Amino acid sequence: MHTITIAARKGGVGKTTLAAHLGVIAAGRALLFDTDPQRSLKWWWDAREGDAPALIECEARELASLLPDARAEGMSFAIIDTPPHAETAIAEAMRAADLVLVPTRPGPFDLAAVATTLDLARRIGKTPLAVLNHCPPRTGASEPAIVAEAREALTGMGATVARSAISQRVALSHAVIGGQAVTEFEPDGRAAAEMLALWAEIRQHLEG
Repeated sequence: MHTITIAARKGGVGKTTLAAHLGVIAAGRALLFDTDPQRSLKWWWDAREGDAPALIECEARELASLLPDARAEGMSFAIIDTPPHAETAIAEAMRAADLVLVPTRPGPFDLAAVATTLDLARRIGKTPLAVLNHCPPRTGASEPAIVAEAREALTGMGATVARSAISQRVALSHAVIGGQAVTEFEPDGRAAAEMLALWAEIRQHLEG
């Protein structure tokens, strides 16, 4: 079983959105863990039809005992959504992970804030994968300048940056409101293609 922790000490960068969409892409082989007291991921899960992917509400300190049970039940992926700001809880979730995803918007304030999350991951021995999220959509062959500049800034911080950037698209919001992932709401759309590309890249990092 591969464990993926999605973490950022800044709120509003899309941790829960990524957890929901990636969990659906991983299908019945994934177990979601909502460790954020706001329980936004649970709110989305309650709106879904059916019970896949499965979800557990817990405290980050409970992960050490819950993850072995998930592995024993044959789960292939555990995806952990974390709260912002709570360094101790974030660190515990990171320690449990095979891969730490650190989403960030491409704006200057977000990039300034992401350094603390990257540093926390490194302090506990993890190599985080930064994911540019809520980006302006491409309008041509090249990605928007603000996204390219953010990628360069993250690389300058020593971060590994995912090639796949997630654009801010209306389909993502519509999907979440209905308890869906964008691959269910608009499977042939650009938002679904971006999320699938990110998942393929995550799999490469986990299996490579």
